[in-house]
Amino acid sequence: MALPVSLQLRYWGVAAAVLGLVLWFLGDTLLPFILGGAIAYLLDPIADRMERWGLSRLLATSVITLAAIFVFVLAMLLIVPLLVQQAISLFNTAPQIAADLWTFLTTRFPDLLDNNSAIRQSLTGLGETIQARGGALVNGLASSLNSIVNIVVLIVVVPVVAFYLLLDWDNLVAKIDELIPRDHLENVRRLGHEIDATLASFIRGQGTVCFIQGLYYGIALMLAGLNYGIVVGFVAGLISFIPYVGALVGGGLALGLALFQFWGDWMSIGVIAIIFMLGQVLEGNVLTPKLVGNSVGLHPVWLIFALSVFGSIFGFVGMLVAVPVAAMIGVVARFLMQQYKAGLLYRGLSHSEPKDE
Repeated sequence: MALPVSLQLRYWGVAAAVLGLVLWFLGDTLLPFILGGAIAYLLDPIADRMERWGLSRLLATSVITLAAIFVFVLAMLLIVPLLVQQAISLFNTAPQIAADLWTFLTTRFPDLLDNNSAIRQSLTGLGETIQARGGALVNGLASSLNSIVNIVVLIVVVPVVAFYLLLDWDNLVAKIDELIPRDHLENVRRLGHEIDATLASFIRGQGTVCFIQGLYYGIALMLAGLNYGIVVGFVAGLISFIPYVGALVGGGLALGLALFQFWGDWMSIGVIAIIFMLGQVLEGNVLTPKLVGNSVGLHPVWLIFALSVFGSIFGFVGMLVAVPVAAMIGVVARFLMQQYKAGLLYRGLSHSEPKDE
């Protein structure tokens, strides 16, 4: 006999509260383990396929780990230095860009020179806000960069955690399956498969889309001659998992830089715009349908809301778990909606099956 619904809700509510408290108090301590678990989850299908080819789980995990280390070292040697160099150069030239922007605006809008004009006051207030926020951001980055030990621990611990979780992934799933309440085994397994399908489609598929778009934007902008094209492409690809946001932010940043660099050369500015339009066509008609599919079930507004809430409450760790938690909540919400529509509360007594007399 199953436990009463009220008692089950109490147990599950306590479990959710404990999980929230763990994320709240441990915070950054969990970061290497969350990253390691995410990497293991992403690579598990590759390990399973290699096992079907005849490799042992240990050998498959070792091969994947060595390949990942090789790719990481190659990126650190070839891509990261160029990315860091362009980012530092962009930060160093930001004051000059701001000065050029002010000259451009005052030349075409003389009212900006009037201290009493509404536009001048608005821009002044905006500048003061950016300066204040920028100072806080710089201080935060400085304090983070000073924690060299944490960075070293992250680099060392994450691969180790990912290796062992990938090695024992199937055993961990089997152990968790044994702990599922027997009365809810069928429903939990079904929900688990739906959650896995959603995460696989979104994280694995969308992660690949972000990587391809970042690579495309970076290379295309660099070939177009745009300064800091690698940085802009990296930013656009990184946030392209939110529909249209990556293209809008990356495109706005690229066009803004192009206006300063190519002012008067409308052909070059048009090329930058075409690069982002082609990127959206490629993403919407080829990459997303092929790699992500249409059954993900994560609405962009729901995704942005989850990222905002979890990020504000739990910080960076919260943003990492926001997508999987949002996927889980979405799957469970759809299941509860189905149960609701099948119940008497929704259908009413008039639609219930007549009793046999």
